[in-house]
Amino acid sequence: MLRVELSITPNFEWDDALHGAAESFWIMVEDCDGEDVLFHDQFILRKDYAVAESNEHLIEFTVPITDPMPPNYFISVVSDRWMHSETRLPISFQKLILPEKFPRTHSSIYNDWEYFNKIQTQTFNTLYTTDDNAFIGAPTGSGKTVCAEFALLRHWAKPEYGRAVYIAPFQEQVDVRHADWEKRLGSVRGGKDIVKLTGETATDLKLLEKGDLILATPIQWDVLSRQWQRRKNIMTVELFIADELHLLGGQSGYIYEIIVSRMHYIRSQVEEMSLRIIGLSVSLANARDIGEWIDAKKKDIYNFSPHARPLPLELRIQPYSIPHFPSLMLAMAKPAYLAITETSVDKPAMVFVSSRKQTRFTARDILAACLADENEDRFLRVGLDQLRPILERVHEEALAEALSHGVGYYHEALSQSDKRIVKHLYNQGAIQVVVASRDVCWELHCTAHLVVVMGTQYYEGREHRYLDYPLSEVLQMFGKALQPADGRVRGVLMVPGTKREYYKKFLNEALPVESHLHNFVHDAFVTEVSTKMIESAEDAINWTTFTYFYRRLLANPSYYSLTSATNDGLNAYLSDLVVTTLNELTESKIIDFDEDDGSVAPQNAAMIAAYYNISYITMQTFLLSLSAKTKLKGILEIVTSATEFESIQIRRHEESLLRRIYDRVPVKMSEPVYDSPHFKTFVLLQAHFSRMQLPIDLAKDQEMIISKILSLLSATVDVLSSDGHLNAMFAMEMSQMSVQALWDRDSPLKQIPHFSPEVVKVANEFGIKDIFDFMEAMNPEENPDYAKLIQRLGLSQPQLAQAANFTNTKYPDITLNFEIEREVEEDEEVDTTVHAPFYPTKKMENWWLVVGEESSKTLLAIKRVTIGEQLKVRLEYTVPTAGKHDLKLFLMSDSYIGVDQEPTFSITAAEGMDIDEDVDEDEDDEE
Repeated sequence: MLRVELSITPNFEWDDALHGAAESFWIMVEDCDGEDVLFHDQFILRKDYAVAESNEHLIEFTVPITDPMPPNYFISVVSDRWMHSETRLPISFQKLILPEKFPRTHSSIYNDWEYFNKIQTQTFNTLYTTDDNAFIGAPTGSGKTVCAEFALLRHWAKPEYGRAVYIAPFQEQVDVRHADWEKRLGSVRGGKDIVKLTGETATDLKLLEKGDLILATPIQWDVLSRQWQRRKNIMTVELFIADELHLLGGQSGYIYEIIVSRMHYIRSQVEEMSLRIIGLSVSLANARDIGEWIDAKKKDIYNFSPHARPLPLELRIQPYSIPHFPSLMLAMAKPAYLAITETSVDKPAMVFVSSRKQTRFTARDILAACLADENEDRFLRVGLDQLRPILERVHEEALAEALSHGVGYYHEALSQSDKRIVKHLYNQGAIQVVVASRDVCWELHCTAHLVVVMGTQYYEGREHRYLDYPLSEVLQMFGKALQPADGRVRGVLMVPGTKREYYKKFLNEALPVESHLHNFVHDAFVTEVSTKMIESAEDAINWTTFTYFYRRLLANPSYYSLTSATNDGLNAYLSDLVVTTLNELTESKIIDFDEDDGSVAPQNAAMIAAYYNISYITMQTFLLSLSAKTKLKGILEIVTSATEFESIQIRRHEESLLRRIYDRVPVKMSEPVYDSPHFKTFVLLQAHFSRMQLPIDLAKDQEMIISKILSLLSATVDVLSSDGHLNAMFAMEMSQMSVQALWDRDSPLKQIPHFSPEVVKVANEFGIKDIFDFMEAMNPEENPDYAKLIQRLGLSQPQLAQAANFTNTKYPDITLNFEIEREVEEDEEVDTTVHAPFYPTKKMENWWLVVGEESSKTLLAIKRVTIGEQLKVRLEYTVPTAGKHDLKLFLMSDSYIGVDQEPTFSITAAEGMDIDEDVDEDEDDEE
């Protein structure tokens, strides 16, 4: 198959009288003789996007390519209304090098199901009786997780064993696997510590130290394993299981590729390290490349046919030719209902749709079809009286109504309790049908007899077009079909007519997987240069030889723009890629590359980017945009422009809602682009500070933004402080704002549980301005107005108890002393978990210690610290001139508002005089 990326740019002036709201065009691909149409689709150009500044439109599609290869194809874009308005473009295949032919997949030879299925039976010997690396490619739903367990049980059967690591591409998969293995494997051989990483380095290092089995996403393991030379626990990993390895062919798959390559590299560098790598994937066309990349021998590369499922899947593909998406969904609803009633009688059925909103619409359409058949409760399998106590606990009214008739829906923005209820009712057989959004296909741990996939496209607002589901998602959806009837399970795939052949081919044949690393090599190099793994251009070339990208270069050269598939051509290509990348990073002031001797060294920016895991483009933006004059507003605009937020989804018709929120937030953009992910991030972050109630979709997007913002703000602090700018304090304050969901001008009392604006107002009337005032006022012996205060606050006894618990145990009470060479004794640890109900994940306290001179706005020294009971820190600094300087020692929290301290002191410096300060921070819970 040939993948084509077509760029269409309108080159005419839009006239409403002539063109109306939209113009329609046909895209056609013809063979070299112009006899056969190989592909056709409709393209609608809307006025809003035709006259925009960036009016390039991308269309992606695949067409078959014949053997022998033709000299060219023709692509035509033809107007539906205007004569002679067409563009015809030849695609020459003169320099196209076709990929190698793929070997046949492994055929199944056992059908003994007494203990394990045929795939588990064939792989058992390699996985459980040897320590060899292995690759298993098998269809989704064929029990590959059990194969991973074989390797784990083998690992733990040894007298002495190191750590095991399990990687899955999505957090939802990690959560499901962690819950399952903790229950089933937690007690193996005297008990095992099974932990999952959080994404916060300090916490993850502790988890790594105590864990026997560590579960993580590729990003989490990437951040933790970068400093592997300094982290001995990384070098004690003896089993590395990479699940869903085919997803390294996805857009973010380069991170997965990097961590597997890194583990392979570490094994080659550390002599005493005995590391076994197990790769698990769907059936692949180029499984041998993946297997050889993870260093598996030919006999240990198991690649089964896509049809080698334990339960055969009877798949029906239904094409549709309706260009209007809502109409298409409506047209698919009745066939989906018929598929359930005809082929899945009394058996569980699952329907996948493109979005959260569509789950509700489709559930409603299915119920309407039941009503039309005068059998409204045909999918309800229990009496309504039995169901009523559970339905009363459902938060979403529309969901409770649908469940009462036997149809549930499940999407990413449902509350956790609603998700549990839907899964429970479906798994127990109380309801027969669940409608799910595509985003939960990895998370939803349920099986069905029938899986219906209604459409294979979702709307991408950033590009104003519908994009195809990744094939891996479609395979995952049909992998849920595991409840047999007549020895089979069934699937229905509803697709646009133009995509029928594409899905037919790849659902019946093994999937080819290519690398995406060449598109992200800058970020990969920044990481490796910062950790001194790459210290020369030659090191960089050697580093690439451990990657899957290197293995595929000669196998499919045209995909990677390699023009000469010879060893000399490969060497020239890699050399050019490395030198160009290193030069561009040098121009960005991120690394230093000397072309004469080939040496490479990290600049401060590379260390910051690698430590906080931010892209080199974001780092470049920070270096160019942040200055001594940047205020809080500027920092807000700069951090929300980071490329890390490019993945924030822009949904159809969301722009007007975002504009309404924008009108209510205090800070405005200098040049807003209303349909960009950066504008959305800018608005939703302020909505978070204002504690606005948002619709479910936006609240979910906001969670993603908050989870990424702290690392960007920490990098901002480091960039500004590296240049000695005291306005780094603004980024520290924004970190507090992000954790507590408050503006810097808001009352610190809002951090106390149950302290609404009304409660804060009452407290202010009693002279309580901050949390320390509140702590004093809550002492009945010292406060004569105590009884009156309690009455006016209007809080119940349990609410007061929670407020007291926060102020007494969570809110940091810090005593700051600074002296020269003062010794302190260490004491027991305190709980430094932050109370942050509006922050989406668990957060640990961190602090910045800063020496600064306000008169010159100069930052002289900075250190990031974690404070337990006591801490001694030495800060060294140099004042810019001799003479007297009035300085401040700032202690800034990254999590709480109102606990910062800034004692002043003066020093008189002579030329050449060294100054350092010893700082004691004592935390006294009784004060």
